[in-house]
Amino acid sequence: MAQKETDRVDRIVAQWNRERPELDVAPMALLGRLKRLQIHIAQAMEKTWSRYGLNGAAFDVLATLRRSGPPFRLSPGDLLAATMVTSGTMTHRIDQLVKSGLVARTPNPADGRGFLISLTDEGLRVIEEAVTAHVETQQGMVAGLSQTEREDLDRLLKTYLATFE
Repeated sequence: MAQKETDRVDRIVAQWNRERPELDVAPMALLGRLKRLQIHIAQAMEKTWSRYGLNGAAFDVLATLRRSGPPFRLSPGDLLAATMVTSGTMTHRIDQLVKSGLVARTPNPADGRGFLISLTDEGLRVIEEAVTAHVETQQGMVAGLSQTEREDLDRLLKTYLATFE
C-alpha cells in the first residue's frame, strides 16, 4: 500500500514546528498516529462485535471464558485478573451476560461460598462466531502491511509497550 506523502498528523506537527520551533514535537507524530489507529481499530472491532449483540466488555468476558478451555468457566477473581477491570465493573458485566443468557453463575465446588462463571451453550455459540469474525476483521485491518512489516511493527510496539509495563 502506498503511503500518503502527508497526512493529518504531518500537518499538525508542521503547524507546531512553525508556531513553536523550539519544541521537539517529533514524538507527537508517533503518538498521534497511534491514537488515530486506536480510534480506527476500536470502531472496526465495535462494528464486528455488534453483529453478535456484543460490545467490547461482553466480548472480553466471553472470549476470556472461551480461551480458558473446557469447561469454559472461571471464578470471578480469575476473570478479574484476566481482564484487568474493577470488581464492580466485572459484576456489572457478568450480570448483563447472565440476563442475556450467555453466561451462568454456578456454585463453586471448591468454595462453598463462591461461584463460577460459565459459558452457556448459547454463549459458546455466540463467542465461536464472534471470535471468528473478530479475527477476520483484524486480518483485514493489517492486510495493507507485508508480513515483514507486520513483524517489524509488532516487535517495535512490543518494545515500546514494555517501557510502560
